[in-house]
Amino acid sequence: MKAFLQRFGALVAGVLQGFDRLVFKGRLKQLYMPDGMHKFFALNGIRREDFKMYVASVTKKIMETSLIAQAKELGRFCYLSSTNIDKEETARAIAAKHRVKEGLVCVLQCVEPCWTFNLSTGPWAVPVIRGERGRCSQLYHYYLHPKFGWMYVRLQTWFPFEIQVGLNGREWLSRQMDQEGLRYRRSDNKFLRANWQRAQELFDEQLQTDWVTELDKLQQQVHPLHPGHLGRMSLNYNWTVFQSEWATDVVFRSQEVLRTWFDRWLRQAFLTFDSTDVLAFFGRTLLSPRRHTRVKSTVFNYFEGKRIRHWVDHNSLKAYTHATVLRPEATINNADEIRILRPPADDPEGKPSWQRLRRTVADFAERAKFSQGVNERYLEALAATAETRTVKELAEPLTRRVPEPAGKPGKKPRRVRALNPLAAEDAALLVAISDPKWMVNGLRNRDLVAVLYPTERPDSETPDSHERRRRSARVTRLLRLLRAHGLLEKIPQSHRYQVTTESRMRIQALLACRNANPDTLITNAA
Repeated sequence: MKAFLQRFGALVAGVLQGFDRLVFKGRLKQLYMPDGMHKFFALNGIRREDFKMYVASVTKKIMETSLIAQAKELGRFCYLSSTNIDKEETARAIAAKHRVKEGLVCVLQCVEPCWTFNLSTGPWAVPVIRGERGRCSQLYHYYLHPKFGWMYVRLQTWFPFEIQVGLNGREWLSRQMDQEGLRYRRSDNKFLRANWQRAQELFDEQLQTDWVTELDKLQQQVHPLHPGHLGRMSLNYNWTVFQSEWATDVVFRSQEVLRTWFDRWLRQAFLTFDSTDVLAFFGRTLLSPRRHTRVKSTVFNYFEGKRIRHWVDHNSLKAYTHATVLRPEATINNADEIRILRPPADDPEGKPSWQRLRRTVADFAERAKFSQGVNERYLEALAATAETRTVKELAEPLTRRVPEPAGKPGKKPRRVRALNPLAAEDAALLVAISDPKWMVNGLRNRDLVAVLYPTERPDSETPDSHERRRRSARVTRLLRLLRAHGLLEKIPQSHRYQVTTESRMRIQALLACRNANPDTLITNAA
């Protein structure tokens, strides 16, 4: 983000980053276990043979205690005969017709696929309750919530009574700014004008939400029968983040300027961002332990504008424009595919290590941090394609001798040689350190040794200890050389280095110039 704003700060009016679409799931985890329903029936003294009669009676009570009666009384209940009917559009039409300003908008009933239970026959003709895919009535409760704004809560009316909650962070932010009397201009779910600093502060407050408490309140509104209908097996809902979208809105001062730049970024991203680049945006490398990773990029031209989308397995990153807003948006559909640096779950004070991102709301802030990192790395990559300085301005500082970084106090710093970006040896060094796979975890001495001294043949002999020390010492000198020229910076409290934001743009431009065709350069210059 810093590099992007350094390059385009004069064209940008403001930046706003936070969650867009959020979908939560609430489940009674114990019922999903292999013997969960058997234990439930045993604790409540219900025979398995009475399964269908019992669960049907519970479903009837849920329908009676939900908000169907209230919605019917208000004339805002609708049964949808097909899953293809747009529920959002139907609910908004009802809200407009009845001029709903706050509270319950409507209740929509629809039969949809779900995970549920049924009775079958096991070994020796013993009745067994098994989990399976099925269909049942789902109740969609749409609200104009006083805090979250437009949202919905879906309740499954058959065991195991799964709940889904959908809301939008931008809609929520609108409510926050309305309460403070802040003026803003909004188009769809994008803000075109606002007090950007205060809006971001309000956005950041959303990350401090006690989600368990808030979601339990919503559950009580649509499902007040819980937990009474579970008898002696009293359970609490376990809340997870099913889907999340984190958007970084860069608001430009002019739509025409944004359109011109976005066409260039779109072309450059589609033509130059390969699988390694896309993996790096998500904090992954080709050396990651996961196998069979699927990476895909697509470009679409909609009526509203163009959009590019990069997929890494089930998670994605897309970039598009709306009015004066450039929006990169990280979507997490499967948290199991993401690793973050955190302490073990059973030892919060333990040493951080790479752990799986948990789906529970406990990792809500970590999910936001990871998603923002994805967007920032993407914006930095776009900024690198927009270099406007001449090759002379980029290369000249590297072609002079410079002093090493300050060492011991009182010791006169030594001067290191100049770099020649067009020479084969130095170009190979620049190619090695600019590899996107170092963007996340950084580069170590041993990593650079492996790149500069690759094994030529699978059966070649392993270098002896003297040769390994010689190679490591040479790479140490090269690291000092790169640090002196400002191309690398040391990560504090580690033996890792990272290419600086400014240097990444410089290196990419120099390498592109080195590999350019002379005829093309002459034609472009003319």
